[in-house]
Amino acid sequence: MNENATATIARLNTADQAFAGQLDTLLDWEGVSDDAVQARVSEILTNVKRHGDAAVIEATNRFDRVSVTHMDELRLTAEQLRQAFESLPAEQRDALASAAERIRRYHEHQKPTSWQYEEPDGTVLGQQVTAIDRAGIYVPGGKAAYPSSVLMNAIPAHVAGVQEIIMVVPTPDGVLNDLVLAAAHVAGVNQVFTIGGAQAIGALAYGTESVPRVDKIVGPGNIYVATAKRAVFGQVGIDMIAGPSEIMVVSDGLTDPDWLAMDLFSQAEHDEDAQAILVSWDAQHLADVEAAIERLLPTLERAEIVRESLRRRGALIHCRDAEEAVTLINRVAPEHLELSVATPDTWLAGVRHAGAIFMGRYTAEALGDYCAGPNHVLPTSGTARFSSPLGVYDFQKRSSLIHCSAEGASALGQVASVLARGESLTAHARSAEYRIKPS
Repeated sequence: MNENATATIARLNTADQAFAGQLDTLLDWEGVSDDAVQARVSEILTNVKRHGDAAVIEATNRFDRVSVTHMDELRLTAEQLRQAFESLPAEQRDALASAAERIRRYHEHQKPTSWQYEEPDGTVLGQQVTAIDRAGIYVPGGKAAYPSSVLMNAIPAHVAGVQEIIMVVPTPDGVLNDLVLAAAHVAGVNQVFTIGGAQAIGALAYGTESVPRVDKIVGPGNIYVATAKRAVFGQVGIDMIAGPSEIMVVSDGLTDPDWLAMDLFSQAEHDEDAQAILVSWDAQHLADVEAAIERLLPTLERAEIVRESLRRRGALIHCRDAEEAVTLINRVAPEHLELSVATPDTWLAGVRHAGAIFMGRYTAEALGDYCAGPNHVLPTSGTARFSSPLGVYDFQKRSSLIHCSAEGASALGQVASVLARGESLTAHARSAEYRIKPS
C-alpha cells in the first residue's frame, strides 16, 4: 500500500480503484480468540467455578510468576491503598485528584432520574432507575500500568450509586504499581485483589471464598480477559469486548504536522495492534506529516512498538474533500476521532459513528485519556456504530412501573384480552378479563 516500500506508514488515496479493498484490509481485526485460547480460558473458568480460591491461586502463581499460598496474600487493604497514595510525589497526587474530580463532575451530568406520569383514568406509568449492587473492574497490568483506567471505571460506578467496587489487577512477578493503587484509593475502590487474566474474570463472575461475586465486570484486558468476559456474559453483565486502541485524525492541512504525528503516536504506542489513521484532502500536508513521523519516531521511548503499529495498521489517507472525509469517518467508526479543522462544530451533524470526538486543533486525544472528564473506555473495531462510551448508565438498570387504577385495568384488560386470545394464550386473557368492569 505504500508508495515507498521503506516508509513507516501506508499512503492511501481514495481515488485509487483498489482503495475500498485496501481500507477493508486495514480495518480488518478479528477480536475473537482462536480455539486454543478459548479452550485454555474455558479450563481456567471451570476450575475457578469448581475450586474457588485454590484455582485462582494456582493460576496466579503459574501465569504471574509468584508464589503464594493464601488469598490474603493477593488482597490489598484500604490502608495499603492510602499509603500508596501518600507515598507519591505531590505532583502525582495532585494530578490524580484533579483528574478524578473532573471525571466525577462530568459523569454527574449523566445521571438519569426515575420518572412517572399519571393518565386521566388514574393509571400511573413510569420508570425506576437503580444502581447495580456490586461492580468488578479489571485493570490491566504487565506491559503498562493504567491508573487512568481505575479512575475511568470506578468513578462512574460511584456516581451511579454502586455500593461495592471490587478491583482486580495482575502484578506479574509480584510488582505493585503505586500509581494504580493510589488511583484505587482516590476512586474509592472497596477491595483490590492482585489477580488477572481469565482467573480474575472467573472469580468476579462466579465468586470464590474470598472474592465477592459481582453483577457487572468492566475494564479492558488482553485476549484471555476478553475471551473470559465473553464466556461469562449472562452470569454477569459486561461493558464490551475491547479491541486494540485506535485513532482517526481528520486535518484540513493547517495543523502543525508535528502535533499530528505525535497524536498518531499516542495511540500507536499502546501496542503493535493499535491503529492510527490520518485523513486529509491536502496531499502536501500528508507528506509533511509523514516527514514528521520519520523525524520524531526515533525520539520515542516506545519507538519499536509505534513503528510496528504504524507498519501493520497505520495509514495516511488522501481524500477528495471534507465531505468524503465524513464518509470515511462513518465507515471506520473510530474509537477516537480528532477533528483537527477550523470549524469542528459544523462537522458534528454529519458524524454519526465515533466513540469520542475531539474538536479543534488544540484538543489532543491524550487529554481525553486522562483528565478532560469524559470516559476513555470507548467502543473499538467499528462498534461505535452501535455502542457508546462507558458511563453512569452502565452501572444502573431500569425497572418499568405500572400501577393501574380500577378504570385503567378495565380499559387495558379489554385490549389485552383481544391480543392474548389472538395469541392463543387464554390464561393471559382471563387474567386481564377478571379485572374488566361489568358493563
